[in-house]
Amino acid sequence: MRFSLIPFALIVIPIAEIAAFITIGGEIGVLPTLGLVVVTAIIGTALLRWQGIGLLNRIRAETDAGRVPGRDLADGAMILVAGVLLLTPGFVTDTLGFLLFVPAIRDRAWKFLKGRITVVASNTVFTSGGGGPRRNAPPGKGPVVDLDEEDYHDDSPRRPNPESPWNERNRTIENGTDSPSDDRRNR
Repeated sequence: MRFSLIPFALIVIPIAEIAAFITIGGEIGVLPTLGLVVVTAIIGTALLRWQGIGLLNRIRAETDAGRVPGRDLADGAMILVAGVLLLTPGFVTDTLGFLLFVPAIRDRAWKFLKGRITVVASNTVFTSGGGGPRRNAPPGKGPVVDLDEEDYHDDSPRRPNPESPWNERNRTIENGTDSPSDDRRNR
């Protein structure tokens, strides 16, 4: 039977948080303890925003260069977990959250996780509208030119559709004539 850390952490961390609240609250008082929890949540939010934006820029640069941003995605997941830990009230979770914001700690976590996770690249293009996802969508035909309506005109020769009911050859002859002017008079 394999030992899982998640159920163990769900039992141990709340007990450690209660013990930390009692110890710190006994030393500095109730209001300063609660103030410290609020301040760490605010600092955690600021750190999450600051490092998260930089991380999104790195992920965009990696994908634009055609590389899979595996390391950056793992960093992003760890920063997200760090932010959640800092927003969770408690000193143990705050300590773990602040540790995950340290790049050297994330490097060690990446080395530990690298052999245990698989990053799979997909070339699926999702489009809005009908048709669903397309694989390996071809690029557009040439550059996109944005024109106003008055700047656009179509110079291609118009070919009539022989199957169109508006085509004169497909009109039924009424009253012995097929002229459009006679059609209007007979209505």
